[in-house]
Amino acid sequence: MFEYEGLSPAYAELLHAAGEARKRAYVPYSQFQVGAALLDEHGNVHQGCNVENAAYSPTNCAERTALHRAIADGVQPGAFQAIAVIGDTDGPITPCGVCRQVIIELCRPDMPVIMGNLTGKWTVTTAAALLPGAFTPAQLRGEQDHTNESTNQ
Repeated sequence: MFEYEGLSPAYAELLHAAGEARKRAYVPYSQFQVGAALLDEHGNVHQGCNVENAAYSPTNCAERTALHRAIADGVQPGAFQAIAVIGDTDGPITPCGVCRQVIIELCRPDMPVIMGNLTGKWTVTTAAALLPGAFTPAQLRGEQDHTNESTNQ
C-alpha cells in the first residue's frame, strides 16, 4: 500500500480501492493496468478496471467500467461523491478523453476526481475541469449549460 501524503484519508482509501481494482485488469496487449473506484452517495464503492479486446475499439477503460457498473447496480447519474483512478505512470494518471466525456455526463460538474500513481503522487480536480467546453445533455435539451460557462462575454 502506498502513502498519499497530504491527501484526505477518505480520498486515500478510494485510491487504494482503485489500486485493488487495477490488479484485476485484463490487459493482454498493452500490459498497462488501470483501476478506478467510484464512491456513491450512500458510501458504496464501485470498482472498475480496464478490459482490453483484440479489436481495440471495444476496449473499456477503468473509469467507464466503474461508472457503468454503478449505473447497472442502480445508482442514478449525478449521485456520485468522487472517483479515483490509478495507474503505473510517472505522475498521477489522468482519464482519457472518452472517460472525461462519460464522467461529465454521469457526474456532477463539481465532483472530485482523484488521480494517483503507484509511487504516492496524486492530484485532485473536478469533473468540469477535466473537460472544458464539454458537450453535455443540457445542450441536447436546448438548456443553459452552466458546466461550460466562461468569463468571456
